[in-house]
Amino acid sequence: MKSINDQGGKAPAEYFSGEVNIKKLLNPSDYNTIMVIVSFEAGARTNWHTHSNGQILIVTEGVGYYQEKGKDIQLIQKGDVVEIPVDVEHWHGASKNSALRHIAIVPDSSTDKTEWLDPVTEQEYTSDLI
Repeated sequence: MKSINDQGGKAPAEYFSGEVNIKKLLNPSDYNTIMVIVSFEAGARTNWHTHSNGQILIVTEGVGYYQEKGKDIQLIQKGDVVEIPVDVEHWHGASKNSALRHIAIVPDSSTDKTEWLDPVTEQEYTSDLI
């Protein structure tokens, strides 16, 4: 049995800005699904990225942001479910003043191609804040 309360290990710095930890919740080869809990300290976030099979985020704690390329930043908080369409360029992470934890799910992991892109700049991160 695994716990969503476990912080996991440090996220790869080439894909994230700030302090981020990731804990795998499922073995992808057993379920053909990636499911991880991601813990972001205040101000931390992913790079821009896409998933060829889409992604689902379930916010379990805190307050954060989600943005699709070309759209306004959305506030996300505990209890929110974010459905990210196939191949949509996006980023997500904690707000400037609050940590954020979410469960991230990528279906059909055996065929998913996650493409990691450029870091989210400070200007992008703060340009549109609610």
